[in-house]
Amino acid sequence: MNRFPSKPFPYEDIVAIPHPVSSVHPPMSLSDRAAQFAPFAALTSYHDAVREAARFTDDRIEPDEDVKDLLDERLRQLQQNADRHPRITILYFLPDEKKAGGTYVSATGSLKKIDWYQRLILLQDRTSVPIENIIELSFLS
Repeated sequence: MNRFPSKPFPYEDIVAIPHPVSSVHPPMSLSDRAAQFAPFAALTSYHDAVREAARFTDDRIEPDEDVKDLLDERLRQLQQNADRHPRITILYFLPDEKKAGGTYVSATGSLKKIDWYQRLILLQDRTSVPIENIIELSFLS
């Protein structure tokens, strides 16, 4: 005795009908058809945020008094020779714009001028370095 009555096949009436083909529209290529079912990246900004959070930055080093005295002396020498536009190398801290910390950058070039009002050292190649971010300053021959 069968407790479940047999159900008729639900698509029995259309199984034998041929697949319709449009006479107006050409068939879609397999690659275009596959693109319809490609995964959708709804969280693109999430991946950017994760990548940004994983990016490393350096902590700012606070120079001790001896280093500050040496930098002051080098700045005085630089001011005395500013009219000669000496070639210098500056190691300075560049703060990160998006997160805490930053990176240490080295710049080499000829001095254009020292702007004491804005506390910047300007090089001929238009690099500007804040004086308070300088860690090391050396003269090139």
